[in-house]
Amino acid sequence: MISKIFAFLVLLATPTLAAGAPPAACLPTSNGGNPCPITLHRPPAAPLSAMAQVGRSLFHDPALSGSGRQSCASCHDPAHHYAPSGSAAVAQGGTNLTRDGLRAVPTLTYLQTRPNFSIGPDDAETETATTPSATPIGPHGAKTAQNNADSAANLVPQGGLFWDGRADTLQQQINGPLFNPDEMASSRAIVLARLKHGPYAPMLRRLGGPAVASSDDLLLSEALFAIARYQIEDPTFHPYASPYDDWLEGRLRMTPTQRRGYLLFNDPAKGNCAACHPDRPKPDGTPPLLTDHQFEALGVPRNRVLSANRNPAFHDLGLCGPVRTDMASRADMCGLFVTPTLRNTATRHAFFHNGVYRTLDDVLDFYVLRDVAPDRIYPTDANGQVLRYDDLPPAYQANLDITDAPFDRHPGDAPALTPRERQDIIAFLRMLTDRPTH
Repeated sequence: MISKIFAFLVLLATPTLAAGAPPAACLPTSNGGNPCPITLHRPPAAPLSAMAQVGRSLFHDPALSGSGRQSCASCHDPAHHYAPSGSAAVAQGGTNLTRDGLRAVPTLTYLQTRPNFSIGPDDAETETATTPSATPIGPHGAKTAQNNADSAANLVPQGGLFWDGRADTLQQQINGPLFNPDEMASSRAIVLARLKHGPYAPMLRRLGGPAVASSDDLLLSEALFAIARYQIEDPTFHPYASPYDDWLEGRLRMTPTQRRGYLLFNDPAKGNCAACHPDRPKPDGTPPLLTDHQFEALGVPRNRVLSANRNPAFHDLGLCGPVRTDMASRADMCGLFVTPTLRNTATRHAFFHNGVYRTLDDVLDFYVLRDVAPDRIYPTDANGQVLRYDDLPPAYQANLDITDAPFDRHPGDAPALTPRERQDIIAFLRMLTDRPTH
């Protein structure tokens, strides 16, 4: 990311800055205007291909599930930016729709450019580097919204789909929930029967060619490919149609509250949000995704509402398990989860991998109070002792981010953001909500 942002800043002929922060000359003017408007290059819109049309039908077909009542769209509602429409921390699935999912359901928007999972230096050139087999990621230099020079050599996990990055393609991602017993809970027999006899079966056979008639593996692969094509081709999965995009193009002014929130979002001593959620377009005009695709251990509180967490010995450790298994022996990966996009985050009802928080107010409180007032974030035991980082075993707490602001503070310090400043940032985050495109 560093070199791309550097090129962008040179293009603007402004002093060199790094990461996702805007150069000083391009900060919002006093009246909320954008002094450096840019034409954003969105994915081209075109009629859906025949394969994508089949994928759309498959995406909305509940008959593919074990219950016969749950489609992809049940948890990824198009009317809610392909995220859940309800307020539950996790979705319920299974053959009777009574089983809790393990993790909060992420949005399916803005996944078409997600890089493959890799572990490498914190820069754009190595986002798809070969994953080292044993090199520990270790401590790293501070990463801020204004200066990434100290963190550019960080060895970081990045990319991939799901909270733990275990899938590299949309086809792999679709295959997961389809057969997960806690989610769509289907079986190979159910899916193949539907693919052979459902309303889209003739078109799927025609597009797949003669070989699908004699190969169930190929038929299933073609179906997953069709759903992936639907997600790639349909503009509603990546509309870049938020007020913030309008501001980037100079067609909108920020309100005073939004402007304050934007400045705090980019202030390395305050919110420092842009360090992990870069908010500047790329040099080619590609709109910002509001994520660096990297993984962090934040130590969010345990969500004791979840069924899995009723067992005190169970811990969801993200990159090192339990769902992902290829890095189970990597202690330096335990507790790390992907940084999600902040686009449409103001419409979410469950935050972080375990859905422990339901509002942006709670999320901002966590960020600024985790270290300065842990008693306001974590539960206490029978003796009144605060159970800090109660969902991450002590053996892995060295993985926690205690370097990057606002996590660089200590009990008793002043919070990085006042309550009013937190509300200002939330006002800016609401600018990231896409308007309906059709």
